[in-house]
Amino acid sequence: MERVTISLDEELLKEFDRYIAQKKYENRSEAIRDLLRERLQQTRLAGGKSSHAVGCLSYVYNHHQRQLPKRLTQSQHDHHDFILSTLHVHLDHEDCLEIVLLKGKASDLTRFAEATVAEPGVRHGRLNLVAADKVRGRHRHKGAPDETPHTHFSPSS
Repeated sequence: MERVTISLDEELLKEFDRYIAQKKYENRSEAIRDLLRERLQQTRLAGGKSSHAVGCLSYVYNHHQRQLPKRLTQSQHDHHDFILSTLHVHLDHEDCLEIVLLKGKASDLTRFAEATVAEPGVRHGRLNLVAADKVRGRHRHKGAPDETPHTHFSPSS
């Protein structure tokens, strides 16, 4: 591990120390490492340098909007190759919350999310992506008689 020195003005350092205390970091170094990893991940995703990602798309929509539930369900079926799971919650008489877990090419997930949130009747939506490196490998599951190829995604650091 390399040691680096940075200079911060007094007010910024005070604010950073409050952040560290609030998040319960053991020290400044841990906090700085986490902030750097987060920012670098965002940059990779935004710049198209991370091709694979896992994500969570959450949105609120009016289920009385003409044909909207049907269009949303059809879109999910059309993109079944990267949708892992969905959770549907009835918030009140009109509004539903839907959470969609995704895995795949970051650009595909972003396009899907943007199209979903742009649907008339979708009131709020947000995509949270985490860059992931695609790792292919053969391994044996406990108790499995043979090796089965699987694709795994691990968070990028």
